[in-house]
Amino acid sequence: MARDLGTAQRFYGAVVGWTFRRARLGDAFSVAELDRVPVAGIGALASDLGVAVAWTPYFAVDDADAAADRIRERSGTIAVGPVSFATGGRAALVADPDGAVFGIWQGAVAAHWRVGRGPAPAWLELRTRNAFDAAIFYGAVLEWATGRTGCCEVSYEEEQVVLRQGGEPVARLNSGPVEPAAYSSHTRPRWHVHFRVPRLRPAIEAAVELGGRTVSDITSNATERWVALRDPDGALFTLTTALAAEPG
Repeated sequence: MARDLGTAQRFYGAVVGWTFRRARLGDAFSVAELDRVPVAGIGALASDLGVAVAWTPYFAVDDADAAADRIRERSGTIAVGPVSFATGGRAALVADPDGAVFGIWQGAVAAHWRVGRGPAPAWLELRTRNAFDAAIFYGAVLEWATGRTGCCEVSYEEEQVVLRQGGEPVARLNSGPVEPAAYSSHTRPRWHVHFRVPRLRPAIEAAVELGGRTVSDITSNATERWVALRDPDGALFTLTTALAAEPG
């Protein structure tokens, strides 16, 4: 959710190398692509809906109304929707019991639209008070680990709840020091998106030049290096790269 589509396109085009095409949902939406593969969507609707500028994951469901009912039954909140689009599909903007915002989508999904390897977002991360409680909530409302064709597997790895699809990790649920009523969105429970870039430092320089800023130090493990940033409107995201791609 952005305030101005053109500004967001210029920023993310320079930082992560995306190109953009108009989405079927109307002039206020665009689809970001990398190497002709769709990787994200940007909608200039933050001001219209009265919501913060943010990256929000949308999870596909078979029936948006039934999923919304499951969310309410389990103490989640329905902020917007479900609403229907003239081009097809129904969507809702919702929150889990701790206040982490996400979306649900009933409708067609592009065949190559995915999280994981390649040009797509590297993974999604839920930062929450109790990862096990969150896994129970999301498993019930989104029907994870049900054995359905194309569904996902849930496991516990290195003190994280890990969601895999086709064997690839696509989301991680982490317990941590978060506070639902915190003033800063950085310390509230939230879904956080990680975008992969070939080299970290040029991407950071492009972000700062276009009005973004870093909100963490550069961190690394045995295989990757990453940094958290805000875009010019304040949306949080993380850039990550393979450690071998950026020595020093």
